[in-house]
Amino acid sequence: MSDAANRIVRQIFIFERNIVSEGDYAVRNPAKHVVAAAVLRNPFAGQRATTEEELGQLADLSFDVGSELATRALARFENRLRPSTYGKAVIIGQAGNSEHGAAMIHPRLGLAMRNALGAGPALIPGVAKTAGVGASIDLAFGDVNDSWEYDSMDAIEVAVPGAPAADEMVLFVGFGTARANARVRGATAEQVANVLAASKSR
Repeated sequence: MSDAANRIVRQIFIFERNIVSEGDYAVRNPAKHVVAAAVLRNPFAGQRATTEEELGQLADLSFDVGSELATRALARFENRLRPSTYGKAVIIGQAGNSEHGAAMIHPRLGLAMRNALGAGPALIPGVAKTAGVGASIDLAFGDVNDSWEYDSMDAIEVAVPGAPAADEMVLFVGFGTARANARVRGATAEQVANVLAASKSR
C-alpha cells in the first residue's frame, strides 16, 4: 500500500471458510472462500456533503487498499486451487454516509481485484451500508466470468470486532470457489430476455 494508505489503515483481517460437508454429504470439490478486510479512517467522516472530487479520492483509496487486500486473500488459495468467484463490501461508520460506501466499492475496487486475479469480465457483486461498531455485512459472491453462473452464487457474513468506529470504515474483498455441492439450475440469460421482451410487449 502507499504511505498515505498505511497512515489511515488501522487493522487488516483475513477470514477463511472451508466447507467439508453440506446437507449431510461430503463436499465433492474444494469449497473455500477467503475475505480480506481493512479497518481504515474515513477522511471525510463528519462532513455534511462530499464533493465529486473528494469521492474520487475515496475511489483511489479503495484501489490502493483493495490491491493489498486482494493479494492477501489470493495468497490463501494454495496449490492448483484457483478462485472462480468474487465479491466486495464496505461498512461505513456512522459519521460517514452511503455515498462514501458507493465510492469505495463501485468505481475502482473491482479493477484492483481483477488485476490481482488476472481475470474477471463479469460484474462483481457489491454491498455497502452505514452501521455502528461490530456490525456485520453479507458479502455476496458471483462468478468471475459469467454473472448467470448459478453454481457460483453464494454469500458469507463477515464482521470485525470493534469496528467501524464512527469515523472509520471496513473494506472487504472476497474470492472463492463454487458453492458446496452446487446443483441448482435456474433460468438462462436467453429465457430471462424472452420474459422481459414479452412483458414489454404487453
